Amino acid sequence: MKHKKMELLQKSHGVLFDMDGVILDSMPYHVQAWKDAFGDKDLEVDERLFYLYEGAIEPEVACKLFSQNGARLSLQDFFQIHHLQKQYFLERYSNCVKPFAGVAELLEWLKAEGIKIALVTSSHDEILDAVLPKQLKILFDCIVTGDNIKRRKPHPDPYLAGISGIGIKAGNGNVAIENAPAGIESAQKAGLKCIALTTTLNRKYLKKADKIIDDHKELLEIFRKNFKK
Repeated sequence: MKHKKMELLQKSHGVLFDMDGVILDSMPYHVQAWKDAFGDKDLEVDERLFYLYEGAIEPEVACKLFSQNGARLSLQDFFQIHHLQKQYFLERYSNCVKPFAGVAELLEWLKAEGIKIALVTSSHDEILDAVLPKQLKILFDCIVTGDNIKRRKPHPDPYLAGISGIGIKAGNGNVAIENAPAGIESAQKAGLKCIALTTTLNRKYLKKADKIIDDHKELLEIFRKNFKK
């Protein structure tokens, strides 16, 4: 796939990051917590669904998705499972979560160059507080969490809130960093270019992104190469 050329990055621009699978290597632990919660209901779900639909967990949509894939459940069942998933993640797995290699260097470089950065995640505040290191949290100019947004990804609302929070305008070189289809769609609907990382899904699932890369080192190299002081 031929991707669009990335525009020059300038001090007036912003970079907006997803958290799970982008800043933090956390998705395997979220997925295991989902499997544990479904298991309590004697239900089994293909773990690929959690990676493919990461961030897009509106209750009605989730019920339909899981029911179509062999785990029939009601809205009440889903709310119970979702509550258990958060509980199990916090109790069993949150202490296993670490930032990806190169994340601190990447964020510190952006801050040093005066570029505004936002964190836009579907995770709730309680999850973020448990897993995001304070030395990284303080680097973000704005943080948007799923419990503070009416409509989650793939709707544009989360990224529109991030754009507003850091005081930039959509387009004009501003970019989102994502790792899943719902996040890519959300960012682009909000008027952002989107770079996708292959941290949780392979390239065939990320093809709608403006650019696909493999790691944070490559991302920093792209920013440095395209930065205009």
